[in-house]
Amino acid sequence: MGRPKNFSRDGVLEKAIPVFWERGFADTSLQDLESATGVNKSGLYAEFKGKEDLFLESLRYYVASRPAKEILAAKPLGLSNVEKFLTIGYSCWDGQRGCFSVNSMREFAVLPPEAHEIVADSLMQIKRLLIKNIQAEGTKTDPAGIAEIVMTFFSGICIEQNLKGSKGSTNRKIESLMQMIRQL
Repeated sequence: MGRPKNFSRDGVLEKAIPVFWERGFADTSLQDLESATGVNKSGLYAEFKGKEDLFLESLRYYVASRPAKEILAAKPLGLSNVEKFLTIGYSCWDGQRGCFSVNSMREFAVLPPEAHEIVADSLMQIKRLLIKNIQAEGTKTDPAGIAEIVMTFFSGICIEQNLKGSKGSTNRKIESLMQMIRQL
């Protein structure tokens, strides 16, 4: 009979995400994860197959727990949801900069293919919700095209958040984008 575990899976994921977020997948060591989670290597291997599995589970947990879908599904649908998504979405995890899934895209060359699928599926869900919100406004311009612009903008501001002192300019950029979209 094995020893009972003294940690929760979700607790480990919540502590591992900031480590992967800050250092990236490639530069995060198992020792970094042990230090951050308080779980020793054998405990991590008992719960996860290895660093790759812990990263994938962290990414899944992040995508499932971030507020983007709830923000974009809020009634009434419209551009106020889009603006709220942009404003909250780039800083929604305990003071971390950007978006974990967007930041992860910078390492796609070294990430397992399953990570690509998790991120692509998440982005597709967000795009569908953006389209619904844009359609609710009755724009003259193609809602899917506007949604793609919003998604590209969101990815850009998430990556830009890794630069110090960018928050004030980000809010200004969001206001400018929303002003342009409202005219479409």
